[in-house]
Amino acid sequence: MATMIIEGDRTKAASGKTYEVRNPATGEVVDEVPAGGAADVDRAAQAAAKAFTTWSKMPANKRAEILHKAAQHMLGKVEHIAPILTKEQGKTLLESRIEAQRFGENIAWFADLADKVHGQHVRLPDLTTYGLVVRRPIGVCGAIVPWNFPLTLAANKVAPAIAAGNTVVLKPASTTPLSTLACIEALIEGGLPEGVVNVVLGQATGEAIVSHPLIRKIALTGSTPTGKKVMARAAEGLKKVTLELGGSDPCIVLDDADLEGAARAISVGRFFNCGQACLAVKRLYVQEGVHDALLEKLVARAAKLKPGNGLDKDSRMGPMHSETQRAEVEAQVKDAVDRGARVLYGGGRPKGAEYDRGWFIQPTILEDVPDGSRMWAEEVFGPALPVRRIKDLDEGLRLANDSEYGLGSSIWTTNMAAAHRAVEELEAGYTWVNALQIAHDELPFGGTKQSGFGKEHGLEAFLQYTEEKSVVYGGI
Repeated sequence: MATMIIEGDRTKAASGKTYEVRNPATGEVVDEVPAGGAADVDRAAQAAAKAFTTWSKMPANKRAEILHKAAQHMLGKVEHIAPILTKEQGKTLLESRIEAQRFGENIAWFADLADKVHGQHVRLPDLTTYGLVVRRPIGVCGAIVPWNFPLTLAANKVAPAIAAGNTVVLKPASTTPLSTLACIEALIEGGLPEGVVNVVLGQATGEAIVSHPLIRKIALTGSTPTGKKVMARAAEGLKKVTLELGGSDPCIVLDDADLEGAARAISVGRFFNCGQACLAVKRLYVQEGVHDALLEKLVARAAKLKPGNGLDKDSRMGPMHSETQRAEVEAQVKDAVDRGARVLYGGGRPKGAEYDRGWFIQPTILEDVPDGSRMWAEEVFGPALPVRRIKDLDEGLRLANDSEYGLGSSIWTTNMAAAHRAVEELEAGYTWVNALQIAHDELPFGGTKQSGFGKEHGLEAFLQYTEEKSVVYGGI
């Protein structure tokens, strides 16, 4: 049975309760894990606070050295960790390898920043004194991570936090704890001091993290309703908050676009991880002149995405993560069809005995999805893509911005003026121009509107795990 990681202990829940983690492709039990609660979070927070006293005072170059060695050790475990992720989450082995690799790379990227962020010297009117602005770590940070990209989204929080000198209480999603435990264990084996990152498991631990007085910052990736609840609860303790929430990313394709490149990017952007991504192409607006040609290419690509158990080498798309999630996407597709949308590809479940025990679904493309359909207004967290014809860029921008969300966006065009307008006018935290939707470590990632606030990735994320302190020096 898997255990939680709290300082030097590999421990069960204080209550003794456990629950089962199941494979979404087969329904089989992968492992049994502790169902932690407030007592376990308190113990983890105490351990993190204890570790903070030494980790935060360590010379930054030494901290960077430790993190690089730990990341390198973890990267040597990718082939061990990837199958664990596939079994608990459902994604293909290729997708799991990419994600496990990204975890280690993210730790290493922020390790490079640990000793390279500087404060300021400020001239003061009183010439007998001078001012400094220094950056200090916040303290114990809480990280709450969802099930769709459990390793990537954990690293997004853990890496900048510990590089800046903070310590962490980490809660993976209840259904995907095993690969996260394996990654943190690998970091500790590689030299990360015990207590710097503590891992608690179970649904009840999330609220306990948000409310614990020793935890001074909360970083959450989750739904918008969950983000609002976390923000309200964190406000009671005046905690710092980073919220990476839902998205319904628009993609505009104009008549002059590279259709082959656009089709590839849209297919990857919609169907990767069975469409279960906050940052993904979820609404497609195509100018009339290339509408039919682009959809022909998209259908051809969707037809190659063979659903199957992620452990099978010939599988190109794993199952949905849960029965509830599949039912939600199916209901959104049905709503569009009932309103008059036309199914160009998919629209149902794959047939065959190998699909009977898992939450499988076909990649789906819908044409002429009418106004008022749920697929336009809601986040579609699965492999279904609504498509609409547009007359011009003006219409595309108007429709793209007609959403409560503002996470990602993209445009395909060879017209520099059109690209510039999209960059300036799309209401989103990220815009890709003629590029695959990849969130780069070097660039800040975060949303606007109902997609949240605060940044992950980039120097900006590192700085958001520090506090500025003003210092006035007089004569000594």
